[in-house]
Amino acid sequence: MPRSRADVSNAAGMQSPHKHLSTKPSDFWLARGAVLVIVGLQLGIVNDLTVGPRWLAPTLELALLIPLSLATAWTQKAAGRASSDPQWQLVDRDRRRVRMLAILLTGLSTLMNFGALAQLIEAILSGHAGTGRTLLLDALNIWLTNVVVFALWFWTVDRNGPAERGLTTENKSDFLFPQQTAAGDKQFERWIPGFVDYLFLAYTNATAFSPADTFPLTVRAKILMMAESAISLITIALVASRAVGILN
Repeated sequence: MPRSRADVSNAAGMQSPHKHLSTKPSDFWLARGAVLVIVGLQLGIVNDLTVGPRWLAPTLELALLIPLSLATAWTQKAAGRASSDPQWQLVDRDRRRVRMLAILLTGLSTLMNFGALAQLIEAILSGHAGTGRTLLLDALNIWLTNVVVFALWFWTVDRNGPAERGLTTENKSDFLFPQQTAAGDKQFERWIPGFVDYLFLAYTNATAFSPADTFPLTVRAKILMMAESAISLITIALVASRAVGILN
């Protein structure tokens, strides 16, 4: 039978597992701020490219963000108090629910941004797009939203999510960061990626259309990186180039 976290901890003569949760509170706040940035970018779309009313996506995202933030804080407190197997089982159940809510929020933002890109491409092909300036602004808006959304995806899926980060084994990592390959360097001996690391990964993937210094290890990580690169490539190659052509 697989051993519980408490058994593993006791066998190793270590402190309770919650002492080793590695996700910093500031990373959770950065993730929440990223959702607010997405909301602001969606409200800043110049042309009529929103899926449904302009207020629909921001309202749904904020409606999910508020309970997600409260549930995350509650779960982290419960993890700090957990000392027995039954308590850890309740924490694990709550963590799974929080993770599903986070995936739902990120998936909604992804669909809304892809819908805006699809409508912009349709407007260009049908000749009903706005001026070159507004096309450039909307292309930049969609590209930036794409980067932030996939930073949230990477942050959410890697190592079973931020609430588990630091408790799962390295062979469950979805990404290999350069700090993890620095063998013998005590500075990175217990290094765990934070939200900014995933944001940097999303940015480099959207600009280079390929891994830069961080590599995907799992199928889901590879699919996410391919999806982000595809959306970024379409935005830059089709929309931005068309807008520049109009300006010229």
